[in-house]
Amino acid sequence: MKDYIFVLEMETRDYECDIQGIVNNANYQHYLEATRHKWLQQEGQSFRQWHESGMDVVVAEITMKYKTPLHGQETFLSCLNVRREGPRFIFEQDIYRKADMKLCISASVSTVCMIDGRLTRGDELAAMFAKYL
Repeated sequence: MKDYIFVLEMETRDYECDIQGIVNNANYQHYLEATRHKWLQQEGQSFRQWHESGMDVVVAEITMKYKTPLHGQETFLSCLNVRREGPRFIFEQDIYRKADMKLCISASVSTVCMIDGRLTRGDELAAMFAKYL
């Protein structure tokens, strides 16, 4: 496993599984989003706080590569790094099954920053994320 700025341990739930007994692909987006939210909380920030101040960080693009499936009641590690590419902030996120540390999914989540509904260069976020960029 490579180095990450944030790792969140989570567990799958049986109702997230499809007929094959594996976690349905759509649930991985929920895991990734929950990880970003928990990381922000750790940093003393929140999407709600930002929204109330007129700043919204929105997803522009997601790329996910499924490697190894998760099953119900499995513990996993949801890992996060962040980098900046111009006005975009890219969250590189991986999920590993804890039992054997197999990579389950590798994702890249591209976000942009809007202030009062207008796209910005993201300098507001860059200041908050400076120690990670």
